[in-house]
Amino acid sequence: MRADMKSMARPFLTLYAIALVIALLGRIGLTVAGGTGVLAFDYISDSGVPILDVICSILTGSAFVAFLFAAGLALCVSTAGAVLYGALVARGDGQARPGTAFLWGWATALVALVCLVVVVLGILSAVQVGSMSSKLPGLPVIIVGVIGFAAFLGTLLGAASMVVCACVARFRAGRSLEVSLIVATAVCGLAVMVLAIGTFSALNVASVSLPVLGGWFAADLAVNLVMLFGAKAYVSKPAPRAELSPQIC
Repeated sequence: MRADMKSMARPFLTLYAIALVIALLGRIGLTVAGGTGVLAFDYISDSGVPILDVICSILTGSAFVAFLFAAGLALCVSTAGAVLYGALVARGDGQARPGTAFLWGWATALVALVCLVVVVLGILSAVQVGSMSSKLPGLPVIIVGVIGFAAFLGTLLGAASMVVCACVARFRAGRSLEVSLIVATAVCGLAVMVLAIGTFSALNVASVSLPVLGGWFAADLAVNLVMLFGAKAYVSKPAPRAELSPQIC
């Protein structure tokens, strides 16, 4: 038992370190968003945040608890998708390619959203749905928004998958897999945090400007593609060690 605990220590400590990095980035992002007015945590006294008001007025009581479960499920599926892609490539079940990373990332995002909707549809009453629908934009705007959001999530999860593969490639080159994963989480997470704040600042307003919001979505996609193809360029470098250590698989 002691030997098992010792052999499992580094992977679990790496997981905990990655989680702490994400938590710190989230805390920094929320602090910046709250300080600049992008988010208003005291939504009762600050009524200038329409979308947040709608969410907080609907997701109360048991509905809020159920939504936490739904959101957690969606996040778990999304995270597992990127990890699974990297593990399959490391095992030799496929090659790390931007096309397959994007397609599986998009499919994973779609499944995560479906899971979210399946749970949420059962926790909202007709009155709540009607209240939320009356404050949403028209159907064409919603359709464009869903397409843009799916493209963003697909490229983001695809980029995450390729970054995992790049970390594995660094391991094959003799670098520490644990350090590579933690550093990649910090660097890529910082970029995602900044873009998330900017995108939400354009969305969480009384009157949404489509050009401004579209500009932020374009920036999101551009950075996701940079991470996607940047990681691919690293993966494509010849590795001095042909075989991967079995510890990863």
